[in-house]
Formats: sequence, structure tokens, C-alpha cells
Amino acid sequence: MNFKKVVRFLRKNPFLVIFFAAILFVGFVAGARLFLSKPTYVYAKVKVGQGLWWAQTQRPSIWQVDAINKGDVALGLLGNPEAEVLSKKVYRWYGSDQFDIYLTLKLAVSGNQKTGSYTFNRAALSVGSAIEIQFPKAEVTGTVIGLSSKPLEERLTEKTVRLIKSNAYPFEFDAIKIGDTYFDGEDKIFEVVDKTGIDTASLMNAASGGVFSIIAEPRMRIEVEAKVKVKNLNGQWVLGEDQLIVPGRNMSISTPNFVFDNYLVSRIE
Repeated sequence: MNFKKVVRFLRKNPFLVIFFAAILFVGFVAGARLFLSKPTYVYAKVKVGQGLWWAQTQRPSIWQVDAINKGDVALGLLGNPEAEVLSKKVYRWYGSDQFDIYLTLKLAVSGNQKTGSYTFNRAALSVGSAIEIQFPKAEVTGTVIGLSSKPLEERLTEKTVRLIKSNAYPFEFDAIKIGDTYFDGEDKIFEVVDKTGIDTASLMNAASGGVFSIIAEPRMRIEVEAKVKVKNLNGQWVLGEDQLIVPGRNMSISTPNFVFDNYLVSRIE
């Protein structure tokens, strides 16, 4: 009896039949695409941060550096890998306790490889766009700075760079060790080859018992020769992803024993 009532009800309401049939059809198609379609993979380079490239925000601290690791995988609702960290590079930001972190990611996306239009987690994916990924031990937000349908390749060139600092403290010269290197997570990009120092003095005012005098404080002019691996971007030498290495400009780099703060590039060979 109940079945006959349902049949009569549906005969009297054909629009409901069409409505439910449409819902079932859409659900079937969506399920088939979800379970049977093969994902499209692209490769992206991401600068970790707030995500809006035009906003001045605080850079990541060391605790976030340690939370992200090469090989980390983010899984979707069905347990399929959505994002994988292929590489991680880290650079200290000009003598501070903040860092620039760059990740190379393999992403499962929706889109068209012919047109190069992609979406990731229902958001447009392009150079300059913000991205957010939940990895097992860290939530990563950042800005996409590179995108390709093929694995990203990077060619580095080793250059000899001379750094100088006038009016430096003598302890700086002692702390700089020949043979010290910096490893960014993928490559040894910096190595101290030689150093020289010339004693100078800096005049300063001193007050004692109400009497002012001028004394000479020890200072040094330090020159450091280093091997640096850089890449050529539009005719400019770049360390990491966005630090231009140009004579007359400060270079931000560190080793386990020393942070090169306010050291100018004087020559590139």
C-alpha cells in the first residue's frame, strides 16, 4: 500500500521526479569524476609567509623553519596526496632572527595544461597568488613565485665575491673562519675562502668624573673572499630567489660561526 501511494504521489508531481533525478545524476557524475578521474600535477615554488606578496609582514621565525620538512605530504579527504614538499631552502634575513623559506611543491590541481589555468583547493593558482596547505605538522601559507607543468630545474653558477666592512670590531675578524660554509637545505651556496683585516681606530667621546675626553676605540677594515653559488635572472646575479648580488649592496648571509651584517659586495668575479 505504501509503495502504491508513493507511485501515485510521484505521478501527481512529475516535477519532483525530475528534480530528484537531476540530483542523482549530478551526484553520480561528481562521484565518478572524484573517484575515476586522474589528477593533474603541477610544480610550484612558494615563498612561505602571509601570502599577499604586496603586504609587508613579519617573516617566519626559526620554529617554523623546523616545522616544515622535505618529503612532507598533505592528504585530501579521500587520503590522496594533494601536495608534497620536494625541496626546502632557507636564508636568514639580514642578520635578524627571521628567515626566508622557499618550498618547491608538487600539487594535485584542477585545470587545463594547454591553457595553463589551474585551481588548487578551489582557489586560482598562478604566480603571485596566495596558497594555503595543511601538512601533518605545519600549516603553510605563502605566495606562489614559480609555476610549471614540468619539474622545476635550477642552474647555479659559482662566483667569487669579495665582501668588505669598514669600522668593524676586531672580534668580527676573529669570528670569521676560513672554510665556513652555508647550506641552504639543498646546496652549499657560500664558503669563506680568505680574509684580511687592517687595524683602524674610531674616535669616541668618553665622560669620567665630569671630565670629557676623546679616546681611540679599536676598529678594523675587514675584507672577505667567498665562493657563492648564484643564478642568473634577467642578467642579474641572484642569491636564493630574490636577493640581488650587486657591488655596493649589502649581502645577507651567515655561517655557523658568524652572521655577515652590513658587509658590502665590492667585487664579483
